[in-house]
Amino acid sequence: MDTLRQIALALIIIGALNWLLVGLFTYDLVAAIFGGQTAIISRIIYTLVGVAGIYALTFFFRTDVAEKS
Repeated sequence: MDTLRQIALALIIIGALNWLLVGLFTYDLVAAIFGGQTAIISRIIYTLVGVAGIYALTFFFRTDVAEKS
C-alpha cells in the first residue's frame, strides 16, 4: 500500500507543477508534451492525476502510528 501512496503523491506533484505553470505562464506542460489537451494520452494523465487527488483524500483519515527511531 505504501507504493500506491508514493505513486499517488508523484502524480499529485506532477499535477500541481502543471497547474503552477498554467497559473503563472498559461503553459500546459502535459498538453505540450503529449500533443494537446484533447490527445488521448493527455486525457489519461489528467484522469490519473485526478484519481490520485481523490485517493489522497484518504490520507486525512489515516490513523497510522509514526515510526519510532
